Amino acid sequence: MPAYKAPLRDIRFVMNELLESETLYQGLPGYEEASQDLMDAIVDEGARFAENVLAPLNQSGDEEGCSWTEAGVTTPRGFPEAYRQFVDNGWPALAADTEYGGQGLPNLLGIVVNEMAGTANWSWLMYPGLSHGAIKTIEEHGDSEQKQTYLTRLIEGSWTGTMCLTEAHCGSDLGLLRSKAEPRADGSYAISGTKIFISAGDHDMAENIVHIVLARLPDAPPGTKGISLFIVPKFKVNADGSLGERNAVHCASIEKKMGIKASATCVLNFDGATGYLIGPPNRGLNCMFTFMNTARIGTAVQGLAHGELSFQGALAYARDRLAMRSLTGPKNPDGPADPIIVHPDVRRMLLTQKAFVEGSRAFLYYLAQQGDVIDAGSPEQAKAADDLLAFLTPIAKAFVTETGYETANLGLQVFGGHGFIKEWGMEQIVRDARIAMLYEGTTGIQALDLIGRKVLGSGGKLLAGFTDIVGAFCEEHADAADAEFISVLEAYKDEWLQLSLKIGEKAMQNPDEAGAASVDYLMYSGYVTLAYFWARMAVLARQKIAAAEGDTSFYQAKLMTARFYFDRLLPRTLSHKQALMSGADNLMQMPAALFDVG
Repeated sequence: MPAYKAPLRDIRFVMNELLESETLYQGLPGYEEASQDLMDAIVDEGARFAENVLAPLNQSGDEEGCSWTEAGVTTPRGFPEAYRQFVDNGWPALAADTEYGGQGLPNLLGIVVNEMAGTANWSWLMYPGLSHGAIKTIEEHGDSEQKQTYLTRLIEGSWTGTMCLTEAHCGSDLGLLRSKAEPRADGSYAISGTKIFISAGDHDMAENIVHIVLARLPDAPPGTKGISLFIVPKFKVNADGSLGERNAVHCASIEKKMGIKASATCVLNFDGATGYLIGPPNRGLNCMFTFMNTARIGTAVQGLAHGELSFQGALAYARDRLAMRSLTGPKNPDGPADPIIVHPDVRRMLLTQKAFVEGSRAFLYYLAQQGDVIDAGSPEQAKAADDLLAFLTPIAKAFVTETGYETANLGLQVFGGHGFIKEWGMEQIVRDARIAMLYEGTTGIQALDLIGRKVLGSGGKLLAGFTDIVGAFCEEHADAADAEFISVLEAYKDEWLQLSLKIGEKAMQNPDEAGAASVDYLMYSGYVTLAYFWARMAVLARQKIAAAEGDTSFYQAKLMTARFYFDRLLPRTLSHKQALMSGADNLMQMPAALFDVG
């Protein structure tokens, strides 16, 4: 397994230089204490925890996995101890509400710390990771008693949270959900049903687990309009806040999985478990979107994390591994061969990894900042940030996980045959990365959300909100020095708007046209979005070089990577454009019965 080293220089570049976080937070009420010095200090501490505590447990956790008995789930050796240290150091409270024991720091810091912890050991991060969504859901939709009962413990980390949506007969189609909630005289509900694929649904790391559960009331209308949301704790909570008897929710089994084996993925049986309605009746899916949107950005971070770890492993190997000679003459004349980093194809793979990882980091940190603006900005600022987040979240979740998986595979490829061997740890990264494209809605689901709800559903307004930002940036930097990036980006921005209009026109005649174009449209959108962030980084890097500020070599590398992205990766949009414009007929004409003919 690669020895993880937090990429602090790049993290600080994105936070402090590109996104100017200190300036932003000085203007957001409640976040004024988030100075650059404070944020850097917190990131440094998070890096030490990730590198020294979590990373050493990554490969051993994969090999050991979780174990199940009727008494519950046991996590791998070292996991509970690492969690206790995590709680003792106050990490769960970092970006939480001060009213309930949180530190009230920006969401951006939470994303940065999660990136480092997740890169070091994504399986471990799954246990505290889902608590953030539970906290956000209760903060936004819970009543005062629910907030007092659950938020303090979730924020301090003595309890963890889950999201219980999926059932065996319905994956993303929650309208088919069957779990039931029967009202009781005391105002609680008896929750019955079986949920599958529940990450961190049971474990030995916290004293209680708070399940956020979707279920139907007896008089609920069919479909998604008849779903309500409930809080169901593993242990009931007494009036004084202490833990009571075990609730009627039990882990029936844990899944045997391709990857993230140290994360318990549970089948949970609710057998008349005591639950409490959160939010209005039959509006549970709307309330759950608070959890789901938080989780979607968290899953995008998973794509970034696995890409980063794979890049670090591949880069170290490429510098050390000797094989063949450079085509332009020996670069290691005193050795028997040259390091493989001199070969063009190895550089292609490494630069692809670097471009996706660093571009994705800028993208996701930008989204985290939008979340902070929503929380603390003026009504006008919050509305604009909410619109941006709504539009960009499906792109981030799908594109960053797709390219993260590609990056993980490229890292294995750099190793050649050694990458396929378990001891190096590269194959674990590939296995662990694969689930990210399925979590919180597959790439196809995100694509339908993007084209259907966010672009066509808003009449193009959400798309225009972002392309206006891109256009303003292009106009501001339309000088000869940056033309190689700006002119290209502006042309893509215009084409993106034109393609969206054409898809909308075709979908008015045949709704299948939107679905047929959706994934290629999302990937096109992702490449153009990352081009915007790479253009911003390139402009900034050129300015720093001209002013002789900081480490020139760092900025030169940024500029060269931006050039690689624009020359080598952005042209992938051409195939996506041709595919999405080819129409629905080549997908829909063949009768289902003919698929197996031959």
